[in-house]
Amino acid sequence: MPFVDSHCHLNFPELTANIDDVLAQMRQNDVAAALCVSVNLAGFPQVLALAEQHPNIYASVGVHPDYEGVEDPDAARLVELAQHPRVIAIGETGLDYFRLKGDLEWQRTRFRNHIRAARECGKPLIIHTREAAADTLRIMAEENAAEAGGVMHCFTETWEVAEAALAMGFYISFSGIVTFKSAKQIKEVAQRVPLERILIETDAPYLAPVPFRGKLNQPAYVKHVAEEIALLRGIDVSEVGQRTTENFMRLFGLQII
Repeated sequence: MPFVDSHCHLNFPELTANIDDVLAQMRQNDVAAALCVSVNLAGFPQVLALAEQHPNIYASVGVHPDYEGVEDPDAARLVELAQHPRVIAIGETGLDYFRLKGDLEWQRTRFRNHIRAARECGKPLIIHTREAAADTLRIMAEENAAEAGGVMHCFTETWEVAEAALAMGFYISFSGIVTFKSAKQIKEVAQRVPLERILIETDAPYLAPVPFRGKLNQPAYVKHVAEEIALLRGIDVSEVGQRTTENFMRLFGLQII
């Protein structure tokens, strides 16, 4: 069973400049598909173009919480853009109290709009949370995010946060951070999340896993995330590949590869 990179940014210039090689590396490393995740509406046409040009690349639509002062779509606009058949998710959305400070009510309003859009169009959410777990979970509950479902991407929180997200029907996705020696808390969560609720990702071009830490990340490296999870759980990497690929296809309503 091949691997799937459930979260990357192939439209970012570091990867787009060498997209043919990036796709070739995916094939050579048995990475069958990747979800190219939108971070703002200005970049969405490039995200969508990649998904239209390559059958194994999928798209999402959304505005990342780190992007202040950009076009901020209401739920109706997101629903409209999500009608494209290559768009399989709403996001990346959520809260980030690490990079931005001050009055962040606009972030919370943006997050609510994304949840409402996901519920309306019936597509899962891709949720980013950093130093904002309590508010993230509170808004998810208040807006009934469980109705849409989705994934807590690049998970770096505690087991208690994972449990709360799992209780709302969400999947937990692990990035290259899980391969870092210092990531003890994340490794513990990776051991405890039910295998049927795990996804793997690169978040490329960021967060390259060991042994590529500090270098440009790419979807081909997602197998190293799978290898670490297999090691932590004492199972074969082929099982991690099979289960995470099945999970990806089930969550996003796609045909099993």
